[in-house]
Amino acid sequence: MIELYQFELSSYSEKVRLILDYKGLEYRKIEVTPGVGQIEVFKISGQRQVPVLKDAGTVVGDSTAIAMYLDREYPDKPIIPTDARERGLCLMMEEWADSSLGILSGKALYGGLSQNQDLRTSVLPSATPDAIKGIVGAIPRELLDLLGFGVGAGPDEVKSAQDILKQNLEALSLLLVDNPYLVGNTPTLADFAVAGLSMYIKFPDGPYLDMPERLKGKGVPGLADDTMYETFFNWRDRLYADYRQPLSATASSNSSPTSIEIE
Repeated sequence: MIELYQFELSSYSEKVRLILDYKGLEYRKIEVTPGVGQIEVFKISGQRQVPVLKDAGTVVGDSTAIAMYLDREYPDKPIIPTDARERGLCLMMEEWADSSLGILSGKALYGGLSQNQDLRTSVLPSATPDAIKGIVGAIPRELLDLLGFGVGAGPDEVKSAQDILKQNLEALSLLLVDNPYLVGNTPTLADFAVAGLSMYIKFPDGPYLDMPERLKGKGVPGLADDTMYETFFNWRDRLYADYRQPLSATASSNSSPTSIEIE
C-alpha cells in the first residue's frame, strides 16, 4: 500500500491527499513528529521535509514531484492536461500556488492567530489541558508580533501577505464564476494545489482532517469570512464534497494518521 509521510495540518500534505483521493488510491498516512520524526524521513528520502510518498520500493519527496509520479504511475483520472494551452496554465498555476499562495497563507494564518484568541487556542490538539490553552490564549499580541519577526511573519509581512491574498482570492473567484474548475472542464493539478494550499486561509469544514471540530470551517479573519470570496470557498467546498474522502470512508486508507516509529 502507498504510504504518505505527512503532517496532518500541512497544506502541502493536503494537496497530495486530495490527489490520492481523486484518483481513488488507497494509502496509509504516517504522521511525522516534527524534529525527531524527521530523522526517519531523512533516512527514507534523503531530506527532512514532508510530504514524502513511499510506493513499494519507490520514494518520492516534494508535493509537486509526488503529483507527477502519481499521474505517471496511476494514469486513470489524469490531473495534467494533454492540451498544450491547458497544460501550460495548469503547470503555471500549480507553481504559483506552491511558491506564493502556500507561503502567504501561512503568514496570514500566523497573523490571524495573533489577532484572534479563539482561533489561537483552536489550533491546539484536542487533548491539550485547559490550563495550557489558557496560557496560550493569554499570550499578548505584542509578544506574538515580536516572535513573528523571527519567522518572517512580523506585522508588516502579515499585512502584506493578507493584502496580496485578497487580490488572489478575488482573482480566483472571478475565474470560477462561470467555470467548474480552474483549467478546463475536469479537475487538474492546479485545482488540487490551490485547494490544498489555501487550507490555512480557511480550514475545510467536514470530516476530512484529523483536527479539532472547533477549528473546522474557521480561518483568517478578514479573508475566510469575507463574502467577496464566497465563490472561491463554495467552489472549494464542492471540490471536497466531490472528491475528498472523509476520514471514516475506509479504515485502511483514511483513518487517523499512524504515528511514525523510530527504531
